[in-house]
Parts: sequence; C-alpha cells; structure tokens
Amino acid sequence: MKNKNIENAKSAENTKSTKENEMISLIPKMNNYREILEYAKKNYSNNIAYKYKKNPEEKPAKYVEKTYNETIKDVKALATALLKRGLANKRVALIGENRYEWCVSYLAVTCGGMIIAPLDKTLPDKEITELIKRSEVDAVIFEKKHEDLFKKLKADEKIKLSTLICIDNNRNEDKKDNEKDDEYEKSNESDEANKDIISFSSLLAEGEKLIKEKSKLYDNVEIDSNGMSIMLFTSGTTSAAKIVMLSQNNVCSNMYAYQTHFKIRQDDTLLSFLPIHHTFECSITILYGFYSGATIAFCDGLRYIQANLKEYEVSIFVAVPLVLETMYKKIVKAIADQGKTGLINTMTKISNGLLKLHIDIRKKVFKQILDNFGGKLRMVLYGAASLDKDTIIGLNNFGINSIQGYGLTESSPVLTAEAENKHKPGSIGYPLDNVEIKIHNPDKEGIGEIYAKGPNIMLGYYNDEKKTKEAFEDGWFKTGDYGYIDDDGFIFITGRKNDIIVLRNGKNVYPQEIEFLISKLPYVVECMVFSREESKTDTLLMAKIVYNKEVMEKNYPDISKDDYEKVIWKDIKEMNKNLPTFKHIKKIIVTDEPMIKTTTQKVKRAEEIKKTEKELQKVN
Repeated sequence: MKNKNIENAKSAENTKSTKENEMISLIPKMNNYREILEYAKKNYSNNIAYKYKKNPEEKPAKYVEKTYNETIKDVKALATALLKRGLANKRVALIGENRYEWCVSYLAVTCGGMIIAPLDKTLPDKEITELIKRSEVDAVIFEKKHEDLFKKLKADEKIKLSTLICIDNNRNEDKKDNEKDDEYEKSNESDEANKDIISFSSLLAEGEKLIKEKSKLYDNVEIDSNGMSIMLFTSGTTSAAKIVMLSQNNVCSNMYAYQTHFKIRQDDTLLSFLPIHHTFECSITILYGFYSGATIAFCDGLRYIQANLKEYEVSIFVAVPLVLETMYKKIVKAIADQGKTGLINTMTKISNGLLKLHIDIRKKVFKQILDNFGGKLRMVLYGAASLDKDTIIGLNNFGINSIQGYGLTESSPVLTAEAENKHKPGSIGYPLDNVEIKIHNPDKEGIGEIYAKGPNIMLGYYNDEKKTKEAFEDGWFKTGDYGYIDDDGFIFITGRKNDIIVLRNGKNVYPQEIEFLISKLPYVVECMVFSREESKTDTLLMAKIVYNKEVMEKNYPDISKDDYEKVIWKDIKEMNKNLPTFKHIKKIIVTDEPMIKTTTQKVKRAEEIKKTEKELQKVN
C-alpha cells in the first residue's frame, strides 16, 4: 500500500500546478519536534500558526494571530529560560485549557530536551497529586485555578516538585520590545516577592533577553529522538492509569504516515476542541497541524462549536462521534422543520449520480447547509467510538469527508484509519503505511485480538516492567481490542478484551457489535451491553439505553415517559430477530441520564456497570 500511495502522490504532482503540488506532496519524515520547528520556520514562517480571542467574553472579540515565526521565537525563548533555571533533562508537567500558551509550553519543553507530562485539567486534586508523585516531575506549568494545589505539593517534602510556572499571568500582546524588557525587570521583582510562582510572561521575557545576549542554551541541546520525551497517562476506563512512555520519533513517524490517509494543507484551519492533553487531539490538531503549516484556532467551549466553525472558517474538525452526531441531527431537524426533506433527498440522489461521473456539485447545491458548519468544512476526523452510519453518509452527501481513525495512547496514537478516498462505514479503516496489524488466534468467525507493530509503538510503561512485558508478545503490541479484517483489508472492532462476555455455553458475545446495532435506532444517544448472572445456569444479556428526550417526545407525542420502555423494547425485539439466539438482549434499562465518561467521551464501562447494578438491586 505504501508504494502505491507514494506513486499516486507523485503522479498527481506531475499533473497539478506548482501551488497545488505543495498541497499534495508528502512532507519529509522528521525524527523529532526540533526538526519540525526548523522545517516550519523555513517553509511556513509567515503563515498564521495560531488564531484565538484575546478575551472570549469581550464583545466585539479581539483576535490574536501568531505566525509560525513568532511562535517559534516564543518556543525558543521559553525553552532558554527553563534551561537557564536548571531544568535541563528534567520532567515538566503541563495542565490547562486548549490555548496558545499550552502549545508553546509543550514545544518548549520537548524541543529543549526536557520531558513533558501533560495532565487532564478535569481530574480531581487527589488524582493530580497521585500523577505528580508517580511521574516524579520537577516542574509544572499550570493555570491559576490550580495554584493552591501546586503550592501545597511544592511544600510537601515527599514530593520533588521544585518549580511552579503560572500560564495566566501573561504579558500584553501589544507591548514593544523595550516595554517587554521593563516588564521582565518588574516580573523578576514579583518572582522574588512570591518565590513559589514564576509567571509565564516573565519567563518569555527572560528567555528573549538571554537570546539577545547570545545565549546558546537552546541551540546546544541535542534531542534524543528515540529516548523518552513524553509521559502520558491512560484514561483508566477499567483500571488505574498507566504512564505511557513515548519518544518524539514515535509521534513523528505517526504524523508522517497520516499523509497517505488524510492530508492537512497549508490553507487549512483546524479547530482545537478535544482535551489538548489527549494524544489524539495533541497529535493530529496541534502537532500534525503545525507539521503541515496550517492554522489552529481554539474553541470557546462545547456550546460555541458551531459559532467557532463559522467565525474561524474551519476546514478540518477533529472530534468525537457524539459531537458530530448531535450537530448532524440538528441540521436534519432544521431541514425537516422547513419542509425541505424531500427536496434535499432529491438533490442528494442527483448529486451522488453526478459524483459517479466525477462531477462534484455538492458545495454549490448544499451551500446553505454547509454554511451551518461555517461554509469551509471539508473534513472531519474522529475516533474513540464508531460514528452513526446515517451521520457518516449524511455528512458525505453534503460534501464533508468523514474519516475514522483508531489507536491507543500506546501507539502515538493512530494505528489504522480510513482515507479521504477510501471508506467503509463501521470499520476503523486499514493500517497506516508503516504499521503492521494482525489478528491473533482468530476464532471461526475470524475474530481475535488485534496485534500491532510499528515505529509508533510506545517504549513501555514507566516504572512498570511487568505490565510492559504483558503488553507485548514476540515483538507485537497487544491492543486489548478484538476484531477482524475483511476481504478488502478493512478492520472492524467487535469489543475490548476485558468487555467480552463469555456465556455458560462457552460462546463469546462482543458487546460493541450489538451496541452498534442499538445505536442505529433514531432516539438512541448512547448504549451499553453487559451481562448479569440471573441464576447458576443463566447469564442474562442486558442493554442500558440512553434516549434523546426531544426525539422521543416528537416521535411519540401521545405516550407518557413511563411507556418509553415499551416502545424501545419493541424495537429491541425486532433487532433480536436478526441475531443468533445467544446474542439476544433479554432485558433493557432506559434513561435520559448520560453515562459516566472519560474526557474523550468513552463510557467508563466498569463504573457504569457498578452504578447500574446498584440501581437494579434497589429495584429488586
């Protein structure tokens, strides 16, 4: 596949204009982030790297634009200041919202030869404390809301934390260089007065001053591309978080391989929305966006996604299925409310017919619909769970390419993905060019555990040799996910290894397979299939179903909420008819209350099952 893709790219280069060539040709393979910065400075210097609001609450909004050149200067200045303060080769934790300062901090630490440990900003203090202890970080860069916690941790003699840096005390963007130097002097006095906290702005000013004085601290750092550079904490949906060790080459090899599946161009704008500490968001939006010379805008929050897509003219959106499905359903509802469903269906048939003749009229025909997404959206990338098939087809009908990717923190993170011109709804795509996938010990249906190999696979788990050893077999990484590969090479996931239900007759039930069918019901927001031992001889398959209250009220206006279960149970019985008897759902629980999830919207199955069991015991 790799050779074929590269040949196609080269062939395309020969038939396109010079400007289009730049969009299609593969960006060279980088080994570390420092090389990416140098490449960006050479090729994208004047492009806008980041765009954001100075104050999201201010009306009208004032926008800040940072070029690649300005960003790289800030990265170098911050790294220089950190090195000057004795943090060479040390570990630095980073916690905060999706923002410019987070990105500069991440790149400054890693390009300065230090080790970065991104933390989830939503974690309770107890968990943050535990991760700070386990990762043995020397410094932390944080937002003001975490100030009291980190002051307390710094004072704890059992914790090695020595340096605290607050992002929020940021300098005025409009100040001139001589004013910045004055501010550096004042910030130094402030730092002396409050030795516990160093301001981000004073470090930038300090670094700039050192560079003006010809400091070579940053330039003299040699990056170990294959050594541990990133410490990441797994979400812990089923157990305590593990600390994944990644090298910069792990991540860079993954970014290079993205290009033959989906290409980010210099004229693209990405909206950073998902939690920035998470590998999927950081790797694709932040790092691959930077690698490609695109612009990254920061989302103001969940409620403002649609507004942000419009105002920033976003062309690529990295999201989770729940967000995309919600957006799509709102569009479909608006079409129905205007009585235009029939017209849209007719135009879709015409448009799809012309597509077969390589004539694409979607952007013109569905302009009014696309304007709801900002008018520029051309591609959505998603992971963490399967996207509803109707949403996939619907977005594609409107001219928005939806691409599913799959991977884990341990794989930096992507292992497989669909491609811009190669799809199969319901699948997780096919392996990236430098990744090998095999199904280990498949059963009669071809289902087995997904094993992977590639330069993107982690170095191991920090301070846990036992779990590292358990994660590999003969050089293959064991993903813990079960699935199969179809005749076209597309991979389908049937469920997590730990989630597989083994019935008393020895048959295996893969919950995700049934959940996918249930999720196709129009009123289902999310669902979870699990088992319960009803007797010594009977294992009961159950489904917890979260319904959309508005859809139920609209579709069934004449029945009460108490009767919703009867309606849903009728649909489940119909679904059962198309399944083998041992896969039949025997009991359902219906609710409009969302399930317990991680920050990337994965259901915490263990916690949700435990909660549901308690609810069932109360009823019984």
